[in-house]
Amino acid sequence: MTEFPPEVRDRFAGAGMDLDKLFSAGELGDRMGIEVLEAAPERVVAQMAVEGNRQPYGLLHGGASAVLAETLGSVGSMLHAGPGKISVGVDLNVTHHRAVRSGTVTGVATPIHRGRSTATYEIVVSDEHGKRVCTARLTCLIRDAPQD
Repeated sequence: MTEFPPEVRDRFAGAGMDLDKLFSAGELGDRMGIEVLEAAPERVVAQMAVEGNRQPYGLLHGGASAVLAETLGSVGSMLHAGPGKISVGVDLNVTHHRAVRSGTVTGVATPIHRGRSTATYEIVVSDEHGKRVCTARLTCLIRDAPQD
């Protein structure tokens, strides 16, 4: 279960939202084994196993790192935006620094910019030894949530 700070739970209380489901890795993230550990507008942390997310050469697939990065930046942006808003990624840049063959990677997203209409997060993905595997930047567009 994701750890949310009390101020996040208070902000979303009464909004009729399941925080654990809404601010999770979603269907794709579930298939990839992404586990969001902590989530706040200032910092989002998740882990993902390398096994099951490798390309044919036995290395962590770059697309898997990109999915992890977009998940973390999107969760941070949605938490920043607040109830009644949605956040969608509009630009993702991912740079791969080193290969990983096994174990677990950890992604940490921190904000670069948090405005009314956009939010940008830097996401650092590291291996079990704390070595940087990937650096990403995600910009999300913040919009009013559609009315049912």
